[in-house]
Amino acid sequence: MSMASLTLTELNAADTAGFVRLLHGIYEHSPWIAERAASHRPFHTLAQLRQALVHVVQTATREEQLGLIRAHPELAGKVAIAGSLTAESTDEQSRAGLTHCSPQEFATLQQLNADYNARFGWPFILAVRGPRSLGLARAEIIATFQRRLQAHPDAELQECLRNIHRIAEIRLADRFDQQPLLGRQVLQWADELAAHSEPPWSERGELTVTYLTDAHRACAAQLMQWMRDCGFDEVHLDAVGNVVARYEGTQPDAPALLTGSHYDTVRNAGRHDGRLGIFTVMAAVRELSTSGARLNRSIELVAFAEEEGQRFAATFLGSSALVGGFDPAWLDQLDAAGITLRQAMQHAGLPATMEAIAALRRDPAQYLGFVEVHIEQGPVLAQAGLPLGVVTSINGSRRFIGQVQGVASHAGTTPMSRRRDAACAVAEWALQVERRAAQDGDSVATIGQLAVPGGSINVVPGRCDFSLDVRAPSDAQRDRLADDLLLALADICDRRGLQHHITETLRAAAAPSAHTLQQRWEQAVADLGLPVLRLPSGAGHDAMKLHQAMPQAMLFVRGGNDGISHNPLETVTDDDAQLAVEAFLRWLDLIDEDIR
Repeated sequence: MSMASLTLTELNAADTAGFVRLLHGIYEHSPWIAERAASHRPFHTLAQLRQALVHVVQTATREEQLGLIRAHPELAGKVAIAGSLTAESTDEQSRAGLTHCSPQEFATLQQLNADYNARFGWPFILAVRGPRSLGLARAEIIATFQRRLQAHPDAELQECLRNIHRIAEIRLADRFDQQPLLGRQVLQWADELAAHSEPPWSERGELTVTYLTDAHRACAAQLMQWMRDCGFDEVHLDAVGNVVARYEGTQPDAPALLTGSHYDTVRNAGRHDGRLGIFTVMAAVRELSTSGARLNRSIELVAFAEEEGQRFAATFLGSSALVGGFDPAWLDQLDAAGITLRQAMQHAGLPATMEAIAALRRDPAQYLGFVEVHIEQGPVLAQAGLPLGVVTSINGSRRFIGQVQGVASHAGTTPMSRRRDAACAVAEWALQVERRAAQDGDSVATIGQLAVPGGSINVVPGRCDFSLDVRAPSDAQRDRLADDLLLALADICDRRGLQHHITETLRAAAAPSAHTLQQRWEQAVADLGLPVLRLPSGAGHDAMKLHQAMPQAMLFVRGGNDGISHNPLETVTDDDAQLAVEAFLRWLDLIDEDIR
């Protein structure tokens, strides 16, 4: 059988030497990876094979990992010039255009290679075929090279290994002729929807889509067309600008599934926050529709119009309407240009009345629950080497603003023992905040704002203003953490002879995942041959609003670039998007079995 049509059956049946031979070239000059992975057989899915190979590298010694990295050639380096790259590397560098560099690009890459090797002691590794396996532009490669040159060595070593696994993932897809076509469709939709952006960001090639702007309305129109093309039976724009699509089931009385995410963005955003959860469902429904398949229950997809709170002060406008939580006072909120929310709605052709908005409230009895697929927006999955994770809870949060008041005094004449330094008190407390939050494992606490009003270089700070953000998977855990931190601040100020004042500005309840819905996600992930990683969500999502009315559960998808989000560097690979669609389809099968 040819290498291009390798099957898992053949791989599982081979002896160890044959197994290594069949996977030759997947990892550059490193047969020890395949040799160790052979003991993990049998493999039932390509994803399971990929994870076994990842596990071997993760559990290898640091010297073995460095050896793997050093087995790779430099980009457009001497080995490439000499024409002695492996066939796989030759193909990859050619697809990225690295064999056709301009003299200036070539000189830039040579200098970057030299600087990188001098800093880290190993070659720069980048999966040059990129998230969609089609090849990165040379300008993207150079920009990534320049950015990563500034990384910490430990972090950069792990990023190199992640890129090596991505290279192997693409090579495996080629070897087994299993291309992630559904995942590529998801990424294509993301790229095409990102063409709609607001000025001045659009002129800079940046993505910004805020509530009911022209770009926002263009996105809604595009989504509606795509949803119709995917085979949804009914698609419409509701009274707050949500795009709602329904794929009917065979049993009208069966509770429907509600799913979706948001299509608005932060300013200068990435392409996948929110939108990934829309496109995943669209791809799944297109698969069902194309094959003529119907579930027993209906699927209702909602592309929420607003979640980010960027144009108006209110957030979760879209999902709030579905749970009866749309505040009438929001209609009178002003944006930066002095336009009210009501006026923006009217300009967009929406009714802008509470009667129409109130009518959007869903009857929980008609729904099984709400599920949301979302990019993780953090580094946990990336660092674990896993494409998917099952969310256990959306963290509850409490926010505070406050100040510590001391005495401003001369920095040169006030002895250290006589100072009443407000900034030092908050600095001491900040370290306690860090230590105490870490004790819980899955709690987080952040002092995101810190200021000395009117401070001078030669004055002991007499006042320090600060913020505190506390989050945890349960309200009880959140409150224990917050109470401990407030008590610690009081103790520090009392010991230092300072006054303090703190005000709570926000309290949001945690949204634990519904047990049955979460279990179905866990089973869907396991059925793909993947380990099940459970993790809380530290960010807020539309699911936490729907949680007020019905059960909810979420699936996280790994983000590239160590999980960065709310940033143009936010990225997802076609293989990970493929697994998200496959997991959602499997999840649908599992919940449909409940009523067969």
